[in-house]
Amino acid sequence: MRNLTAPPPQPTPLEEIDLFDPERFRSGSQHAAWHTLRERAPVWPETGPDGGRFWSVTRYADVLKVIKDHRTYSSEHGTILAVLGGDSAGGRTINLMDPPKHRSIRVPTMQLLATGAMQRHEGKVRDRVRALLAPLADGGVHDMAGLLLPLPMIAVGDVIGVPESDWADVARWTMSGVAPADPAFAHGTTEETLQAAHYELFALFHGLIRERRARPGDDMISMLLSVEHEGRKLSPDDVLLNCYSFVMGANTTTPHVATHLVEAYARDPGLWRRLKAGETSTRHAVEEALRWATPTNHLLRRANTDVVIADTPIAAGETVCAWIASANRDEAVFEDPYTFRPDRHPNPHLAFGNGIHFCNGAPAARLALPILLEELALRVSELEVAGQVTHLYSNFINGITGLPVSVRPAGRAPQVLASVGETGGGER
Repeated sequence: MRNLTAPPPQPTPLEEIDLFDPERFRSGSQHAAWHTLRERAPVWPETGPDGGRFWSVTRYADVLKVIKDHRTYSSEHGTILAVLGGDSAGGRTINLMDPPKHRSIRVPTMQLLATGAMQRHEGKVRDRVRALLAPLADGGVHDMAGLLLPLPMIAVGDVIGVPESDWADVARWTMSGVAPADPAFAHGTTEETLQAAHYELFALFHGLIRERRARPGDDMISMLLSVEHEGRKLSPDDVLLNCYSFVMGANTTTPHVATHLVEAYARDPGLWRRLKAGETSTRHAVEEALRWATPTNHLLRRANTDVVIADTPIAAGETVCAWIASANRDEAVFEDPYTFRPDRHPNPHLAFGNGIHFCNGAPAARLALPILLEELALRVSELEVAGQVTHLYSNFINGITGLPVSVRPAGRAPQVLASVGETGGGER
């Protein structure tokens, strides 16, 4: 399993490191490259295929500084390498806003998605997770990547305001939007796939926004229609863009953490037995999966002023790429970082970001993922990887597109699982 493999003892030659090429993420692991950079060049200059330059930052302390200090490092010019030259939605969606406008959307969003608010949905989420796992009852081999793709909409579909009948389509179209060149989600060429994904999602939300204007509810779409900044409401286009942003954030991350989590247990029967016996907290296991299989590889920021990171001067206006996945394997912070340890605690991972852009969807993920693990353990006696695992063609999302798992259904329910709620929540 590539996530369990420690970096090779010999460092990767710096001239061979390429953290832009999505194929290197699909066909292999970048952990050796990140390890080398942390050791030898913690701030490393790179150039994208179109000539755009950026600085790769790989150590935990430096990554934390970049994503937390919103005054020095701006989010308004794009947060992913796919839009290295600048994002047309900059300053218009919550993840691409700096204060003070950012606060006008973040505060009501946090109220909708806060831990307490999400806990009120636990019963419905659990029932839906049980239905999601129903195909496992007969045993056999199942593609867990495909099976778990709807998990985020199960958790937040109601909260956002998307009808259940559209959840499966939203899940797939968001993946087409974030990885349009991946065969699992492509619909023609990369450009054709992007156009189709944008059309389908914007058309859906355009209709839902029209409905909420006529009949407001208590969901996120209605909230966005009521948001004001400096006495003015969001424009219709900005409401639409923020709806798109929220489903992109949810559907491109949580299902892949879930799939990596299943793979980890499918490759270690001992860990699975301990989980089923109640010897491991499902919540600690989820936090470890978030660290060990960080769903968001990187986040971009632009320096607002001249700065120095790890003795490297960076000029105002230059782009900094904070590698979250590298920070979460930093030996200076995490003991034995290349081992999946579901009892790891404390676990100060950065999978949800930090600062004002800490992921608003974290409480939803921290609700749905332990429930998934609990319900899976109740239903499955043994699970084993049963074929080739395929990974997403993306330098942004650490995704799995195919995970065949052989499932042996449980003959009877095991002990009640440890599910101690030591976590909190809070936009990437």
